[in-house]
Amino acid sequence: MSSARLTYRFTLVSALFLFCSILSTGAMGQTRRTSDTITLGLVAEANQNEVEKHFQEFVGYLAKKLSSDGKTEGRVVVVATQSRLAKLLSERRADFYMESPHPTYIINSVYGAGKLLLRRWKGGMADYHALIFTRNNGATKRLEDLQGKMIAFEDPESTSGYFLPKMLLSKKGFKLVQMTRIEPKIPRGELGYVFASTQDKLVDWVLNERVAAGAFSNDDYAALPDGKKTDITILAETASLPRHLVSIRKDLAPAVANSLKKILLSMHKDPEGQRILRQTDGTTKFDALPGGELAISQRLLDTFYAPEKK
Repeated sequence: MSSARLTYRFTLVSALFLFCSILSTGAMGQTRRTSDTITLGLVAEANQNEVEKHFQEFVGYLAKKLSSDGKTEGRVVVVATQSRLAKLLSERRADFYMESPHPTYIINSVYGAGKLLLRRWKGGMADYHALIFTRNNGATKRLEDLQGKMIAFEDPESTSGYFLPKMLLSKKGFKLVQMTRIEPKIPRGELGYVFASTQDKLVDWVLNERVAAGAFSNDDYAALPDGKKTDITILAETASLPRHLVSIRKDLAPAVANSLKKILLSMHKDPEGQRILRQTDGTTKFDALPGGELAISQRLLDTFYAPEKK
């Protein structure tokens, strides 16, 4: 074989070896970046920097517990919408997130970007439900009396202050129509609704009979002053759902998911973990999903899925 052909063959083999080494190094680097970080994704339209700082110690605790050598980094990424969080999960730029039931249903079941892991006792509550209420001794005596009137919801992103009561009313046959303001007259076959933005305004609108009814959580009701409690009557209650939920991205490595689950489940038993939980929205603890992942997923589907009417 000629020396020129040997030189060519050597050069080709060397180039292939170098190319494969570059690919291997890049892949290892990518794997290392993924395994050395744990990223919490959150949704917040405003004050994103403050939200990120608020959860940083919580994620730092998880990162420390996940790492045997102390090199795992905890990160928090905050985006404005549920769709953007779903995209982060699908792109592996977020590993887990915490949300109330309706956003969880959207991200996991509608966008297909996550799966349930645990229940979070946010604000010390394991479960909650929504209440539809009216003014005591007012013109509205039962749920059916709301036809042709107006109801006030709390916030368009609230599970208990909007989605739960709205779905209950829809399933009862009400045709809900959003209004830009409180209207004095609503067609008989409709139920107009507006958003009050704050709980105080919501309750005041009902008590002053500007709207026929309002909706908020049982926790909001419990926090009312005794005087206002006696001034309202409960018209209906929705089914209970977990107060808050933890979900992971669908392709998170099982070993990482299992470790994360164990750390969260035992966090309230550790003095440092207890302190951090209290500072993280008054969280009491994390526990197993009642009935398991499939049971809670089905409950969310039964509650929030509304097929289009033909």
